[in-house]
Amino acid sequence: MSTSDSSPTLTLARELIQRTSVTPEDAGCQQLLANRLEALGFRCEHLRFGEGEEHGPVDNLWAIKEGSAPQTERRTFCFAGHTDVVPVGERADWNNDPFAADIEGDMLVGRGAADMKGSLAAMVTATEAFLQSNPDHTHNIAWLITSDEEGPAVYGTVKVVEYLQANNEPIHWCLVGEPSSTERVGDVVKNGRRGSLNGKLIVKGVQGHVAYPQLADNPIHKALAALQALSAKQWDQGNEFFPPTSFQISNIHSGTGATNVIPGNLEVLFNFRYSTQWTADNLQAESLEILHQNGLQAQDYELKWNNSGNPFITESGELVDATAKAIKSVTGRNTELLTTGGTSDGRFIAPTGSQVVELGPVNATIHKVDECVSINDLNQLHSIYEQILCTLLT
Repeated sequence: MSTSDSSPTLTLARELIQRTSVTPEDAGCQQLLANRLEALGFRCEHLRFGEGEEHGPVDNLWAIKEGSAPQTERRTFCFAGHTDVVPVGERADWNNDPFAADIEGDMLVGRGAADMKGSLAAMVTATEAFLQSNPDHTHNIAWLITSDEEGPAVYGTVKVVEYLQANNEPIHWCLVGEPSSTERVGDVVKNGRRGSLNGKLIVKGVQGHVAYPQLADNPIHKALAALQALSAKQWDQGNEFFPPTSFQISNIHSGTGATNVIPGNLEVLFNFRYSTQWTADNLQAESLEILHQNGLQAQDYELKWNNSGNPFITESGELVDATAKAIKSVTGRNTELLTTGGTSDGRFIAPTGSQVVELGPVNATIHKVDECVSINDLNQLHSIYEQILCTLLT
């Protein structure tokens, strides 16, 4: 495919990829989106949060175009996503310049092609096509875009949601453009996500010589039984929407590097990916009980928690049904609803009462060298998104 044969979606995706918006930088992507949306009659607000703070500042965009229904009857459909991308790693490992947005056969190559600038482009062109055919749409269309999804996510979507709630601007239906598909576009839709609870456990000991263990206190030995118990426990069986809750140790560090020194402490990083059968508080309480049952008392350790997202689920209803119908119409395939994978910014939107789904391109190359997306998939996403708008907003 030559650039002269480019679809509007491909052209915009390339423009976005060519902006080096490595998290938390936006590099002008949101202004590019705002220019397109303002031309359609959207009211755009550029929201910057975290100025002067450790993880700031972060640029965000909120845009809305009101529908024709009476205000009390209007509902809001929102496209949500992010303009920031992960670092490219070693540029020499890439076959192409990661920000050149080159076309290789039917693939668009570049950092963010699949995660998620391709989705953003399809959202824009779908919105343009929908409004051209439906200038008097009934309900509101909105956009919530951040440049802080791939980073710590402190001053991004979570802050925009707080701003919207303070200004009484609800989101009723939200489609997040994360790359949900596994093998073919639309084969998987994420209608929820597991919660993510992180723990940092420091077990205290007394450093000493390995030849005189009676004069030391080995924190590794002290922690083994408790760590084994946490790892072996079956936390739940999963349910209709979620796989079983998972406990995984991601890092263990101890010692001086010498073979003849008993270490003074042990640091363990671990994570729970949990379903709606648990809350973060309940998991913390159960974990403490296991530590105590296996020989670790309060004076033996320090434990810090960080709950980076609660689980959420959107059951069958208007948004899920409209999404599945559009995928079937465009691709001819039935979609599968899953809650697997990592977290997304949907975790900040769902607690407001919004129905939330994630639908985007195939995720096989996200965060990898030579990240790419099928051009045909981008055009199919455009059509799917446009049909969802037609179903919900007219």
